[in-house]
Amino acid sequence: MKKYVLSLVFTAFSVCFAAAQEVVLSFDHYAVLVKDLDASTDFYQDVLGLTEIEDKTNLDHIRWFSMGGKTELHVIEKPDFTVADEIGVHFALRVSDLDAFMRRLGQHDIPFKNWFGLQGRTNTRPDGIRQVYLQDPSGYWIEVNGE
Repeated sequence: MKKYVLSLVFTAFSVCFAAAQEVVLSFDHYAVLVKDLDASTDFYQDVLGLTEIEDKTNLDHIRWFSMGGKTELHVIEKPDFTVADEIGVHFALRVSDLDAFMRRLGQHDIPFKNWFGLQGRTNTRPDGIRQVYLQDPSGYWIEVNGE
């Protein structure tokens, strides 16, 4: 009986210890290499409305932006970098009013299209969320979802 109890205690301890050691991942930041830091900074601030935050690297060729909560976008200048023009490789943002966002894009002469390549149009995902795709000044694809 003593062996059984000790075995039970050891098993319970092992399960509790394993649960305490579980690793939980959360999204921290996304980094992009850009050709022109000033043009990209203007785009992410003025067009997308991201807020610039302190760049803890203190390097002149890097800018950091908040993407809400503890999520950040790190923009790093590298003039000779070439972005692959593939819409399937993108990051996605959500807005509360997609129509207002599309009007903002028009005010900045930023073209957008839907997943099927139709300019100035949205498409609707199977879950009912509308979306558009646009590119930043370096050619990165950005999906914007909203209602």
